[in-house]
Amino acid sequence: MNRLEAQFDIDLPHFRLQADINLPGQGVTAIFGPSGSGKTTLLRCLAGLERSATGRVQFEDVVWQDEQQEIFTPPHQRSVGYVFQDPRLFPHLSVESNLRYGFTRTPAAKRYIGWNQVIDLLDLQPLLHRRTHRLSGGEQRRVAIGRAVLASPRLLLMDEPLVGLDAQRKREIIPLIQQLRDELHIPIVYVTHAINEVLQLATTLVLMEGGKTVASGTLSEIFSRLDLDQYLDQDTIGAVLETQIEAHEPEFGLTRIGFNGRHLFVPQQRLPVGHALRVHVLSRDVSIVVGSPPRQTSVLNVFEAKVVEIGTMSHDRHSVDIKLDVGCPLLARITRKSVAVLNLTPGQTVYANVKAVALSHDLPGIP
Repeated sequence: MNRLEAQFDIDLPHFRLQADINLPGQGVTAIFGPSGSGKTTLLRCLAGLERSATGRVQFEDVVWQDEQQEIFTPPHQRSVGYVFQDPRLFPHLSVESNLRYGFTRTPAAKRYIGWNQVIDLLDLQPLLHRRTHRLSGGEQRRVAIGRAVLASPRLLLMDEPLVGLDAQRKREIIPLIQQLRDELHIPIVYVTHAINEVLQLATTLVLMEGGKTVASGTLSEIFSRLDLDQYLDQDTIGAVLETQIEAHEPEFGLTRIGFNGRHLFVPQQRLPVGHALRVHVLSRDVSIVVGSPPRQTSVLNVFEAKVVEIGTMSHDRHSVDIKLDVGCPLLARITRKSVAVLNLTPGQTVYANVKAVALSHDLPGIP
C-alpha cells in the first residue's frame, strides 16, 4: 500500500518541530492537537514551504526530500494541493478564473480530475461568473478547495479549512470533503483542533503536542488507547466503530446496525440497508455488569465482553476508564469504587451495557 513517510527536526523562533510520521497514502489523515502544537508547521514542511535541515519526505515511490542525499523538490513540483486557513483567492479574478488557475497548473496529459467533475461535485456552477469578494465564507472555501483539487494533486493538504465558519456552513462543506475522499480518492492530510471534524472525516489520526507527534494510528486504535486520555477531551473519549445498517424497525423508531457479528440499536436512520455508518460510543455511556446477563433490562445494547486493561487509578479522579473487548475495543468509564466492588481484573468476562450512541454524521459543528 502507498505510504506518506516524513521526518522533520526544525528550529523556528520560539518553537521546535520534531515529527516522525508513516501514514497510509489514502483516505483522510487528521493532524490533531491544540493551538501551537505544530500542526500547520508540519503541513508546511510536507508541502516544502518550510525546510528542515534534516528533513525527509517520501510519498508513494517518490522521494521529495532527503537532505542527507541533497534531494529537495520545490513545492510547485510536488504535485500537492494546499488549502490554507484563509481562502487566498485572487480578488482581481472571477471565480472561474481562480479555478482555471489551478486547472492550468497541471499539463493536460497529467490531469486525472476533470473540470466538470469538480464543478459539479462542489456545486460551483452558479458561482463561476461572480467576483470572489461577493462570496460568502462558505462559498469562498468551496472555491479554494476546487482550485486546489483542479490541479490534479497526488496529495491534498488542508489547514483547518473550516475555521471561522458557522455550524451551518460546516455542515455544508464536510460532506463535500467526504466526497473528495470517496469519489476522487485523493489522499488528504487534514489539520484541525476540532474533534468533531476528526470523527466525521478521518480514517487515520496523528496526535501532536508541543511540536512533537505523540501517537498515530486508525481512529479506533487511538480512541481506545487508555494512555492517550491527556490529549483528548474527557467528553470525547470512547470507541469509534465502523458499522453497517442491517435493518429498520419503524414501528419502534429504531435502526439496527452491525459490526463484527454484533449489532446495536440506534434512532431510526434515513439511510438504506447496507449503508456504512460510523458511530462513537463514549466511555461515559457504557456501564459494566458482572455475573449472568440480565434477563430483562431497558438497555437494548448489551454485549458480552472481556476486560483488557484498567486505566490508571488516580486519586484526584473518582472515575477510571476500562478497556473492553467486544470483538473490537470498547471503553467504559466507571468509578474507582465500582472497580473495587466488582473486583475487576484483566481477562475477566463481563457484560457491557451501551446506554447511548453518537452518530458521526449527527455530530454538531464547533461554534
